[in-house]
Amino acid sequence: MSRMQRRLSYAEKADLWARWKRGESLSDIARALERVPGTVFHILATHGGVAPLTRRRSRLALSAMEREEISRAIASGLSFREIGRRCRRAPSTISREVRRHGGRAGYRAALADAQAWRTARRPKRCRLAGRPSLCRIVAEKLAADWSPQQIAGWLKLTYPDNAAMQVSHETIYLSLFVQSRGVLKKALLKHLRRRHTMRRSRHATTAGQQRGQIVDAVSIRERPAEIEDRAVPGHWEGDLITGAHNSYVATLVERQSRYLLLVHVSRKDTDTVVRALTRAVKTLPQGLMSSLTWDRGTELAAHTRFTVATDVRVYFCDPQSPWQRGSNENTNGLLRQYFPTGTDVSTFSQAHLNAVARRLNCRPRKTLGYKTPATMLAEIVASTP
Repeated sequence: MSRMQRRLSYAEKADLWARWKRGESLSDIARALERVPGTVFHILATHGGVAPLTRRRSRLALSAMEREEISRAIASGLSFREIGRRCRRAPSTISREVRRHGGRAGYRAALADAQAWRTARRPKRCRLAGRPSLCRIVAEKLAADWSPQQIAGWLKLTYPDNAAMQVSHETIYLSLFVQSRGVLKKALLKHLRRRHTMRRSRHATTAGQQRGQIVDAVSIRERPAEIEDRAVPGHWEGDLITGAHNSYVATLVERQSRYLLLVHVSRKDTDTVVRALTRAVKTLPQGLMSSLTWDRGTELAAHTRFTVATDVRVYFCDPQSPWQRGSNENTNGLLRQYFPTGTDVSTFSQAHLNAVARRLNCRPRKTLGYKTPATMLAEIVASTP
């Protein structure tokens, strides 16, 4: 199992929450932990953006060392009274412990300790869950576009001597954000002034973040006319198609011949994408790719590194203008025959992707006078000095 797929460890989750509290973005946290942003978002959203309390053993509970002592004493045939004397515990405590975890014949210290830790989890019931009348009032006020802080203040003023009819604004927010509490309906979120779905750090800010911006991006408007009218071969369009579970495949289409390359991409970050595209370009005949037109996706933010490695100029489309990569968009539509929406494309090897690309490259196209992209590309290569 790869690092991207395995569960976060306790230390990694602690680091995640520390970074979130400091105000780091989802993307920054995901990069630091080498995970996809969706994984980080799921963990944060499950707890409403508020770090869960650190679990600690009660000082009265049996420790792992005491359970080891109990296990050894049972193996020696000692009575519960003698074991209790050695551990400085009541005989009834020892008796209950052994009975709960397999009896004398099946008691194992490690298993007993792990089971005790699991069964000790007793989540505190939400305040609103135990007070239906209070919950109803809060829901009514939220539906009337009152903020949680206004509701909390009004309740304190209206019911000054009744603590059971008071609740903090933080509890209201959490009851909205953490739907597993089953108290306030998710539909009430739309009545909040800010459309947040979880608690955010007071230090969170987008200042200094180049969100959606690509440094030194060359606009498609600066692309030479010879590329625009498809008069000269060697100019390509590219994009990522997205599958289920944050899986991706890069698609590269030559504008004149419509020849397709499919590239396996393990992740969407710019380092991974640039490395994958660089390897793919180097498999082509020298000079067959001289430019690449991409959308505004930040997966190609390291475009200058790609240009240095391949000598391929990169142009970027205008925001939300997929028609500026018409050949690529049309090809992506054809690929849905092989990769329907919802398919996990990470399960396909590069060899399988090459086979799919060959199928499309060997199909005649009306726009090419019913020649195939493979035939067109072969003619281009043959005519190139």
